Amino acid sequence: MKGLILVGGYGTRLRPLTLTVPKPLVEFGNRPMILHQIEALAAAGVTDIVLAVNYRPEVMVETLKKYEEEYGVSITFSVETEPLGTAGPLKLAEKVLKKDSSPFFVLNSDVICEYPFKVLADFHKAHGGKGTIVATKVDEPSKYGVIVHDIATPNLIDRFVEKPVEFVGNRINAGLYILNPEVIDMIDLKPTSIEKETFPVLVEQKQLYSFDLEGYWMDVGQPKDFLSGTVLYLNSLRKHKPEKLAKDSNVIGNVIVDPTAKIDPSAKIGPDVVIGPNVTIGEGVRITRSVVLSNSTVKAHSLVKSTIVGWASTVGQWCRLEGVTVLGDDVEVKDEIYINGGKVLPHKSISSNVPAEAIIM
Repeated sequence: MKGLILVGGYGTRLRPLTLTVPKPLVEFGNRPMILHQIEALAAAGVTDIVLAVNYRPEVMVETLKKYEEEYGVSITFSVETEPLGTAGPLKLAEKVLKKDSSPFFVLNSDVICEYPFKVLADFHKAHGGKGTIVATKVDEPSKYGVIVHDIATPNLIDRFVEKPVEFVGNRINAGLYILNPEVIDMIDLKPTSIEKETFPVLVEQKQLYSFDLEGYWMDVGQPKDFLSGTVLYLNSLRKHKPEKLAKDSNVIGNVIVDPTAKIDPSAKIGPDVVIGPNVTIGEGVRITRSVVLSNSTVKAHSLVKSTIVGWASTVGQWCRLEGVTVLGDDVEVKDEIYINGGKVLPHKSISSNVPAEAIIM
């Protein structure tokens, strides 16, 4: 089988992290975001993976080559000279995706979940349609495009309703699909939306079905959702792979700590925290619902809450960071500084408080 991952461009929603590292290589749960997807595709029997990109593919090549060997897959880049939306990349990668008659997976690189690729493939083959959308249930469907099913045929999609005022359903497109190769014949090589242009045609043909996703789901393409997704991911590890979570007297709840990190025994870590490689956590530090990326330092008695600390950054003594604060690469926060929701660009030094959301240039 084959898979295409829609990587896209600049990753602007996840800045300032993506000013240094392409979005697919930003660590989620201490592993590059895209590795979660590659591993799941390989486990489902996928042997050919295409990455649809239009920004800095050369940076990813070296990293992804080692994954080819580790997971026994072939990874190729489909490089867009102009952004082609969510459908155009399928046409651009036609040579790989139509190399045989087997269906192929399509997924957005921002999506984190318990990828159900094996079960999804079986479901798709059983109903015999041309396409299957993975659907996830949401509490507030009025914010999304909602899937409405055919009354007579289970899981057959009848229509989509964008941001419905009245309740018509609570299932939305989760950004994961499996399609037959002939769907590519419906797509032109131009900027095209699979959701707005391709799927409605399949609905008219009564060829598009939905598959309910079990477990958690999150689009982690922006900082607040990256942190929310981390909470869901850690909870999933608690259920399915508890051995991957840290166990220590100063750990509270679900926490991942890289073995190379150094944490003072008086610090309190958790719940819902990821500590990366070569991180140093000082005396009396309190970290909750946050991610501290590799080679960073949090000095004594600081509080880090709902924050992403970028690579090789330093948080001084007696600081308080909260409110979905994001430090880019190589940021220094001086002692006794308060930051609430600030986004700090790489290589900056912060010596005064940031009491409200701001971008620090």
